[in-house]
Amino acid sequence: MTPHGPADSIRPTMHSADRTRPLHSTADIPAPDAIAADGLHKRFGAVRAVRGVSLTVARGEIVGLLGPNGAGKSTTMRMLAGFLPPDEGRVRIGGFDTLSDSIEARRRIGYLPESTPLYPEMTVAGLLEFRARLAGVPRRRRADAIGRAIERCWLGEVARRRVGTLSKGYRQRVGLAAAILHDPPALLLDEPTNGLDPAQISAMRGLMRDLAADRALVVSSHILAEVEKTCGRVVVIAGGRVRADGPIGALARAGEAACLIEVRIGPGDADDLTRALASLAGVSRAAPVGLEANGSPWRRWRLEGGPDARGLAERAGALLASRGVPLRELRPEEPTLERAFLDLIGRPEDKDDPA
Repeated sequence: MTPHGPADSIRPTMHSADRTRPLHSTADIPAPDAIAADGLHKRFGAVRAVRGVSLTVARGEIVGLLGPNGAGKSTTMRMLAGFLPPDEGRVRIGGFDTLSDSIEARRRIGYLPESTPLYPEMTVAGLLEFRARLAGVPRRRRADAIGRAIERCWLGEVARRRVGTLSKGYRQRVGLAAAILHDPPALLLDEPTNGLDPAQISAMRGLMRDLAADRALVVSSHILAEVEKTCGRVVVIAGGRVRADGPIGALARAGEAACLIEVRIGPGDADDLTRALASLAGVSRAAPVGLEANGSPWRRWRLEGGPDARGLAERAGALLASRGVPLRELRPEEPTLERAFLDLIGRPEDKDDPA
């Protein structure tokens, strides 16, 4: 089932002890940034999992938290959600501190963890009813809130089935439905497309864009393509640190420019040509990429340059022409988000740290 229509109203997470307290709508947020984290640190024994992470997310934004496995993304998400206290720093949700004003902050958070905690013996509808009560959704609005969550997360066909009998993809959708039941102005989604098939992934992207119309969304993922297709801004985390924060397009343009050349050279000329190519202005690295089959004299090099290495291919072509080197291929490679990401996560920072 595919979701249709504008974003519906639901409400934020609260402790069961506070289920009778009135709910707050997105209009109650007193701060311009729905999510604000400042200088978060978290250590587990000798391992510094998160080191000085800061970010802000305004309503209407979908921000991708991107990094390799073990980068500190899930730890950061748990701190943003108030599930894990930071050793240093603070998190505010709609202006409310997750430690000093935990209840008000949690009312404004919807959190989908990577491994969704569900009760396998309950039906989907029964689980959502239970979660709605815990979230303090008023009895008179509970059925409508559950119905909207079921429709938006395409759960109508399995609403009466036990959660334990569902596929991983369906369980992921049940977790998302539970996260949006109370209409939170801040949504934290940790690997939200995990376990979904291609059609469901496409529908999930549409749902996230719909939900972000008047909410702040943080989507954690290690899959570059998903972040690129869903988010307008990306925060790259590696080694527990923020390595970049900005619009997708700007980050992609900051990646290394490169070009691939294929030339014919004589025996013993490879090292000399490598040094000549490496000496070109704007070239940060010149590396041969292998021989052709059967001892062919045609060889390939890949030239890499920084984001300002414009005209790299033209300079390489001029050098080859001046040396009389036969050229079969000269192909510029534009900066991409993938190349920028790999460059960022590969920086040899803090190698002396136990983390």
